[in-house]
Amino acid sequence: MTKRAFPPVEEQLERIREGALEVIPEEELTGKLTRSRETGVPLVIKQGFDPTRPDLHIGHAVSIHKLRTFQELGHRVVFVIGDFTARVGDPSGQSETRPMLSEAEIEENLITYRDQVFRILDSERTELRRNGEWLGELDLVDVLRLTSQFTVARMLEREDFKQRYGEERPITLVEFLYPMMQAYDSIALEADVELGGTDQKFNLLLGRTLQRQAGQKPQVCLIMPLLRGTDGQRKMSKSYDNYVGLAMQPAEAFGRVMSTPDTLLEEWIELASTAAGLDRAERLEQARRDPLAAKRWLAWDIVARYNGAEAADAAREAFDRVHRERLAPEEVPTAVLEADPETGTLWIGYALQRSGLTASTSEARRLIAQGAVRLDDNILTGNDLQLSPGEYLLQKGKRSFTRLEVTLPE
Repeated sequence: MTKRAFPPVEEQLERIREGALEVIPEEELTGKLTRSRETGVPLVIKQGFDPTRPDLHIGHAVSIHKLRTFQELGHRVVFVIGDFTARVGDPSGQSETRPMLSEAEIEENLITYRDQVFRILDSERTELRRNGEWLGELDLVDVLRLTSQFTVARMLEREDFKQRYGEERPITLVEFLYPMMQAYDSIALEADVELGGTDQKFNLLLGRTLQRQAGQKPQVCLIMPLLRGTDGQRKMSKSYDNYVGLAMQPAEAFGRVMSTPDTLLEEWIELASTAAGLDRAERLEQARRDPLAAKRWLAWDIVARYNGAEAADAAREAFDRVHRERLAPEEVPTAVLEADPETGTLWIGYALQRSGLTASTSEARRLIAQGAVRLDDNILTGNDLQLSPGEYLLQKGKRSFTRLEVTLPE
């Protein structure tokens, strides 16, 4: 068997440390890299994602790009799709118990994962594994053995569990099983390194404990920063609708980046852009000097990173068309609605609801009161407008448009 050649250990460490918050413990990582270089055997690098929703976003990508770094250094990356753990749902950062997903929901969500993850990882050097392969084989005796290795007190060391317990909010026993199942993934794969965000630190350290008890050399935990979402407050999450998805339409992704507060610019340039070295320093300086220009570059860079430069150019042009030239996008859905047969007109609230721009007429009223609705580029100021038969351009917020045709009933 031919030995694989690896870069010098210090060179590897430098690339692995970049952007990471913690390496636990770093001396063990140094030892693993040294042995790997001597033996020519790559390390097993693991990270898992539960398909509780169909989208991966640029917050997930922070650590996925680090997996790519390990691939470039010659190591073996295992991307774990948590089809089994998704049934439980990761309790990390949750204030209440998650609803359990059905197998059909999980399968539907994970369909898109392969395409999305290979926008970053090298498909030829990536192992995709489902943790149902090994967790689904455990019987009740195996689960009892697993749970016997931990105490309730140890589980309550987790900050979110501790908080919920102190506030007398429910914690189910199945939620205690989640970090154990994630830790068992590390045993099944004999992981050398596991990546995760700061909210996963407890779970990753539990993997070290289980591996040691199973007679394996414990994994090194590489803790990566969490990217704040477009609201500028909470971590990026589809649950909060503050995310930019890897497979999101380029124009929408561009618009979402442009909508972020200026306070996020430096963080996103550091964690979500392609800028490195002197270019990164210049982009950070630009963010302080000219936030709008920096944000336009960042939006283009993020879209180009996952969809290509051509798509990024088109997204920028579409954004400018709407927001700078105050023109509608070239492709706008059309709604044909009939006027009231008695009055021969259509109330604006019904127009917004029936065209799909709002979920209800009460939402339509609220948005009009907030000045968030335009008719033919004029801000609506009242809820009593009646539309005569004809064609109109309706706009909700900054990015939602509908061409409306009001017709007389036949």
